[in-house]
Amino acid sequence: MITVLTEYAGFWRRAFAFWIDWLWMGPLVLFLSYFICGGSECTDLQNSMNPMTSLEEFDLRNFLVQEFLPALLILWFWIKYSGTPGKMLLDCEIVDARTGKQIDFKQAILRYLGYIVSALPFGLGFLWIMLDKRKQGWHDKIAGTVVIIHDEATVPLSQLQESLL
Repeated sequence: MITVLTEYAGFWRRAFAFWIDWLWMGPLVLFLSYFICGGSECTDLQNSMNPMTSLEEFDLRNFLVQEFLPALLILWFWIKYSGTPGKMLLDCEIVDARTGKQIDFKQAILRYLGYIVSALPFGLGFLWIMLDKRKQGWHDKIAGTVVIIHDEATVPLSQLQESLL
């Protein structure tokens, strides 16, 4: 539940969580690229990121390994654990902005797609976190989510007791 005691995760905490996630996801994607593609085909980031690549040159394996699988993994973490490992290490939770409850699949998808919107104008949607009173980036506003600092001290004792059972 969102209350006046709710503490929202700020820009630097969230940026550090992103960096932590990049540290484990980057090598995982490189390993999967090498394993699935059998060599350096999928790991050639310069060609795979080139927007001028024609449709005939589109490599489905490359797309699956570098775009689709990481997206699925991130969505799974958001829905199952209310955050990625980086956010969990820093005691952050992604929750519904109105209810404070766990986000659903639709919100997770909107939030992920909102990352593109946040990144496009020179990352302004991410920098917006510094200006917003609830520390929401544009992707959070699009999905109706907030990132809170999970503090057991603000959780009612009855709820803590239920979680132990």
